[in-house]
Amino acid sequence: MTISIGNDHAGTQYKQAIQEYLVKKGFTVNNYGTNTNDSVDYPDFVHPVATDVETNKVDFGILICGSANGVAMTANKHQGVRAGVCWTKEITELTRQHNDANICCIPARFTALQQAVQIVDTFISTAFEGGRHQKRIDKIPINC
Repeated sequence: MTISIGNDHAGTQYKQAIQEYLVKKGFTVNNYGTNTNDSVDYPDFVHPVATDVETNKVDFGILICGSANGVAMTANKHQGVRAGVCWTKEITELTRQHNDANICCIPARFTALQQAVQIVDTFISTAFEGGRHQKRIDKIPINC
């Protein structure tokens, strides 16, 4: 499985821990995030991750910033991307099961580091339920 990951300055430590965890589990990880705590603009790191997901170059994306809202809003501008803000294991499960999310957005300022790693583990191991949820997913894209 291949995963692209991106982060701004609020998520550097989280990105490093998540990346280490994924590599130990045998995943290939594309790192598009900053490696410092110096202030940066999150869209610069979101678009490469969302493009990888949009073009099916990766199985999933992971984005990390302070609240996760900015990265989710930016990623969801890409066609075929369903980025969900995940701050608990239960929300993460529902994001995958009901929404077939393909990008996990983690709020670094509102989750503990170990919790963020658990969120990623839950995200990548939870399957989409399909069924009644599929028709809703089909209605997400705007047909222009």
